[in-house]
Amino acid sequence: MKKFLIFTLLFLTLLSCLPLQAAAAENEITVYNWGQNISDGTDGSLDVIAEFEARTGIKVNYLTFDSNESLYTKLKTGGSTYDVIIPSDYMIGRLINEDMLEPIDLENVPNFKNVDDIYKYRPYDPENLYSVPYTVGTVGVIYNTKYVDEADIGSWNLLWNSKYAGKILMFDNCRDAFAIAESLLGYSLNTTDPQELRNCANKLTEQKPILQGYVMDQIYAKMTREEAWIAPYYAGDYLYMVEENPDLAFYFPEEGFNAFIDAACIPKGCGNKAGAEAFINFLCDPEICAANLDYICYTAPISAAKAYMDPDLASSDVAYPTEETLSNSESFLALPIETSQLMDSLWLSVKTSGNDMTKYLIAGAVLVSAAIGLTVYAKVRRRQRLARRGISRRINDHT
Repeated sequence: MKKFLIFTLLFLTLLSCLPLQAAAAENEITVYNWGQNISDGTDGSLDVIAEFEARTGIKVNYLTFDSNESLYTKLKTGGSTYDVIIPSDYMIGRLINEDMLEPIDLENVPNFKNVDDIYKYRPYDPENLYSVPYTVGTVGVIYNTKYVDEADIGSWNLLWNSKYAGKILMFDNCRDAFAIAESLLGYSLNTTDPQELRNCANKLTEQKPILQGYVMDQIYAKMTREEAWIAPYYAGDYLYMVEENPDLAFYFPEEGFNAFIDAACIPKGCGNKAGAEAFINFLCDPEICAANLDYICYTAPISAAKAYMDPDLASSDVAYPTEETLSNSESFLALPIETSQLMDSLWLSVKTSGNDMTKYLIAGAVLVSAAIGLTVYAKVRRRQRLARRGISRRINDHT
């Protein structure tokens, strides 16, 4: 009887919690975004998340990633649930191809009408079923004018210039890194030719000895504190960094560069689709977009937002490059799975080639061999000494 009462009370307790859990889910979303990629209230900026929570009553759990590849791995391996993610164009195409996204009901995102037509119905999402543009960006070279000779700038080759060995950083993700090598070698940023990709890997391997390291979010501290002098990165992040260190400068390499769109998506298995769509709609409000992009310094996909933005940013030729400049850019497309796998494998070989662990293992092997040699030598010498002592005794005994 006691057991029956205990189980009954336990069942009723669990049953009473269900509506509370459902209510919590309806009033909570988890957002997974790039680091440093939303206005957070610092330096007098608008706290976008706090403003959304105040207007809607929906709590936001905000998490960050540092590359499209790490986002993909997190989604693929499971174990975490997200309601809004903000990958880049080519990764969106991959997620669509692998059926990892929920369609967005644009009736619940009326502010989608504010998005400029040029950023709608793009090749990665031709029917605009799965994504809503969040930011637009480009890739170029950031350098410190105090230490880098102006005669050396203009090309991606600056990243291979041994004059600055130990002061050069490189992307820590394969797609951006390979794009730089592809530009230098005159290939498409979307090449699927295995030999071209191997040539790119060889080019990146040539660069490795002069690098300080491979980075993503770490670039902020390293470049602003002048621990490094040269790095490829996103134009919006440069505009953020130059506020901290005015000696930094930026250029679009003459060989060409990547232009991209980051967009809000809803992954399969999300816990609160209605809340996710409400958040995406909120981001597309021109005033919210302006306050957000004023802080993170990327290009707004909503022209109406520029009326509310800092005029200096709205007129920046880094944030808003000319059509002539953009004519030298190329956007990433989702690559076939076999190409992605080959690139991943080649990237791993680049990063592990001649690494410190290999050096340590070689050095260790040399030391072990030397130790064995010394031991053998010592034993031989000992035997020789003992042999000589034996001969001496026999001579002394004989005399």
